[in-house]
Amino acid sequence: QVQLVESGGGSVQAGGSLRLSCAFSGFTDYRFCMAWFRQAPGKEREGVATIDRHGAATYVDSVKGRFTISQDNVKNTLYLQMNSLKPEDTAMYYCAALLWGGSWPGWDYDMDYWGEGTLVTISS
Repeated sequence: QVQLVESGGGSVQAGGSLRLSCAFSGFTDYRFCMAWFRQAPGKEREGVATIDRHGAATYVDSVKGRFTISQDNVKNTLYLQMNSLKPEDTAMYYCAALLWGGSWPGWDYDMDYWGEGTLVTISS
Protein backbone atom coordinates (compact mmCIF):
# COMPACT_ATOMS: atom_id res chain seq x y z
CA GLN A 1 0.00 0.00 0.00
CA VAL A 2 1.46 3.31 -1.11
CA GLN A 3 1.71 6.01 1.53
CA LEU A 4 2.83 9.61 1.21
CA VAL A 5 3.46 11.68 4.34
CA GLU A 6 4.36 15.36 4.09
CA SER A 7 6.18 17.43 6.69
CA GLY A 8 8.08 20.67 6.97
CA GLY A 9 5.32 23.22 6.64
CA GLY A 10 5.15 26.23 8.90
CA SER A 11 4.94 30.00 9.12
CA VAL A 12 7.72 32.26 7.87
CA GLN A 13 8.05 35.85 6.78
CA ALA A 14 8.25 36.88 3.16
CA GLY A 15 11.71 36.33 1.77
CA GLY A 16 12.31 33.33 3.98
CA SER A 17 12.79 29.67 3.15
CA LEU A 18 11.21 26.34 3.97
CA ARG A 19 11.94 22.79 2.94
CA LEU A 20 9.06 20.41 2.59
CA SER A 21 9.57 16.67 2.78
CA CYS A 22 7.39 13.80 1.63
CA ALA A 23 8.23 10.33 2.89
CA PHE A 24 6.94 7.71 0.48
CA SER A 25 6.56 3.96 0.84
CA GLY A 26 4.82 0.99 -0.70
CA PHE A 27 6.00 1.33 -4.29
CA THR A 28 7.12 -1.93 -5.88
CA ASP A 29 9.61 -0.20 -8.19
CA TYR A 30 10.68 3.35 -9.14
CA ARG A 31 8.52 3.73 -12.25
CA PHE A 32 6.64 6.74 -11.00
CA CYS A 33 6.71 10.51 -11.13
CA MET A 34 6.38 12.64 -8.03
CA ALA A 35 4.91 16.09 -7.75
CA TRP A 36 4.06 18.89 -5.38
CA PHE A 37 0.70 20.60 -5.60
CA ARG A 38 -0.74 23.42 -3.54
CA GLN A 39 -4.13 24.83 -2.77
CA ALA A 40 -4.58 28.32 -1.40
CA PRO A 41 -7.74 29.31 0.48
CA GLY A 42 -10.58 29.89 -1.95
CA LYS A 43 -8.54 28.77 -4.95
CA GLU A 44 -8.24 25.63 -7.03
CA ARG A 45 -5.42 23.22 -6.49
CA GLU A 46 -2.46 23.84 -8.77
CA GLY A 47 0.62 21.90 -9.68
CA VAL A 48 3.88 23.39 -8.49
CA ALA A 49 6.73 21.07 -9.45
CA THR A 50 7.35 17.56 -10.71
CA ILE A 51 10.24 15.14 -10.96
CA ASP A 52 10.31 12.01 -13.08
CA ARG A 53 12.18 8.75 -12.52
CA HIS A 54 15.18 10.11 -14.40
CA GLY A 55 15.41 13.14 -12.12
CA ALA A 56 14.11 15.64 -14.67
CA ALA A 57 12.23 18.46 -12.98
CA THR A 58 9.53 20.83 -14.19
CA TYR A 59 8.11 23.91 -12.49
CA VAL A 60 5.23 26.24 -12.94
CA ASP A 61 6.30 29.73 -13.93
CA SER A 62 5.34 31.30 -10.60
CA VAL A 63 7.97 29.29 -8.69
CA LYS A 64 10.76 28.98 -11.24
CA GLY A 65 14.06 30.14 -9.81
CA ARG A 66 12.72 30.01 -6.25
CA PHE A 67 11.67 26.40 -5.67
CA THR A 68 13.69 23.23 -6.20
CA ILE A 69 12.24 19.72 -6.26
CA SER A 70 14.45 16.74 -5.52
CA GLN A 71 14.12 13.09 -4.63
CA ASP A 72 16.28 10.78 -2.53
CA ASN A 73 15.55 7.16 -3.41
CA VAL A 74 17.75 5.88 -0.59
CA LYS A 75 15.70 7.73 2.00
CA ASN A 76 12.50 7.36 -0.07
CA THR A 77 11.84 11.04 0.38
CA LEU A 78 10.71 13.81 -1.94
CA TYR A 79 11.72 17.39 -1.13
CA LEU A 80 10.65 20.87 -2.10
CA GLN A 81 13.14 23.58 -1.21
CA MET A 82 11.30 26.89 -1.24
CA ASN A 83 13.30 30.13 -1.18
CA SER A 84 12.34 33.79 -1.52
CA LEU A 85 8.87 32.95 -0.29
CA LYS A 86 6.03 35.34 -0.99
CA PRO A 87 2.66 35.78 0.70
CA GLU A 88 1.02 34.33 -2.42
CA ASP A 89 2.85 31.05 -1.74
CA THR A 90 0.59 30.56 1.27
CA ALA A 91 -1.27 27.29 0.75
CA MET A 92 -1.69 23.71 1.76
CA TYR A 93 1.03 21.78 -0.03
CA TYR A 94 0.44 18.21 -1.15
CA CYS A 95 2.79 15.51 -2.31
CA ALA A 96 1.47 13.21 -5.06
CA ALA A 97 2.61 10.30 -7.16
CA LEU A 98 1.78 9.16 -10.67
CA LEU A 99 2.53 5.60 -11.75
CA TRP A 100 4.42 6.46 -14.93
CA GLY A 101 7.71 5.11 -16.18
CA GLY A 102 8.60 7.85 -18.62
CA SER A 103 9.06 11.58 -18.62
CA TRP A 104 6.45 13.73 -16.92
CA PRO A 105 3.37 13.48 -19.17
CA GLY A 106 1.79 16.75 -18.19
CA TRP A 107 -0.58 18.21 -15.66
CA ASP A 108 -3.65 16.76 -17.39
CA TYR A 109 -3.01 13.32 -15.90
CA ASP A 110 -4.72 12.44 -12.64
CA MET A 111 -2.29 11.53 -9.90
CA ASP A 112 -2.61 8.04 -8.42
CA TYR A 113 -1.69 8.78 -4.81
CA TRP A 114 -1.88 11.81 -2.53
CA GLY A 115 -0.59 12.81 0.86
CA GLU A 116 -2.60 14.62 3.49
CA GLY A 117 -0.83 17.93 3.04
CA THR A 118 1.28 20.34 5.06
CA LEU A 119 0.38 23.99 5.61
CA VAL A 120 2.67 26.81 4.54
CA THR A 121 1.89 30.35 5.69
CA ILE A 122 3.91 33.32 4.51
CA SER A 123 3.44 36.66 6.21
CA SER A 124 4.30 40.00 4.66
